[in-house]
Amino acid sequence: MKELVELIVKELVDDKDAVEIEESREDGQVNILIHVNDADKGKVIGVRGNIINSIRTIARSAAIKENVKVNIRI
Repeated sequence: MKELVELIVKELVDDKDAVEIEESREDGQVNILIHVNDADKGKVIGVRGNIINSIRTIARSAAIKENVKVNIRI
């Protein structure tokens, strides 16, 4: 799950080296925290949150295979 989110986020930002993804799993739930450069936050969030919501939708679709729930925060 972490690798999928990291791949998507790195393609969106200018400073690929500053991207850090933290993943924690507990009780059938995966929490993913995205760290990016302040200048790139807008690119990851998108207009009215469209891009981050799309990333969340993709991650939730992948989570169905693993039978877990996913929460993504920036």
